Amino acid sequence: MSIKAEPAAAAERMRSMTGLELLEAIRDGKLPQAPMAAVLDFRLVEVEHGRAVFEGIAHARFHNIHGMMHGGFAMALIDSCTGFAVCSVTPAGSGYTTVETKVNFTRPVSEGVGPLRAIGTVLSAGRRIATAEGHLVGPDGKLYAHGSSTCLVFPL
Repeated sequence: MSIKAEPAAAAERMRSMTGLELLEAIRDGKLPQAPMAAVLDFRLVEVEHGRAVFEGIAHARFHNIHGMMHGGFAMALIDSCTGFAVCSVTPAGSGYTTVETKVNFTRPVSEGVGPLRAIGTVLSAGRRIATAEGHLVGPDGKLYAHGSSTCLVFPL
């Protein structure tokens, strides 16, 4: 079943899934990724309880005026990996939203760096508030950015 073809049925199916089941379905192509992922050319590549990994390409279309990657690209990857790490620990019938994300940039990202991996890990998960940290690393293992997010968990 496609979300586009049957939105009400798909939404009900998603409400019956744990966060981890939902993310596994997205990773495996059984459910679509968020439209934002297509715009910024990144995708969920790994997920397990309390951890989510995205991979993205730093294209020239994301450059700032100085020819380096705009910070919003790294921010979106960190927000996505930390949010999905939180989602992976939520029970069925729950959703989440980011309350705050803070990112520290440690080196500039240029177009030729290759695929970047954003690795999110849950630090604390309560019934309503969860926190996670994220690291953006290049194919050579260098750290390009790191950050943390606070998320609100709520019933759908």
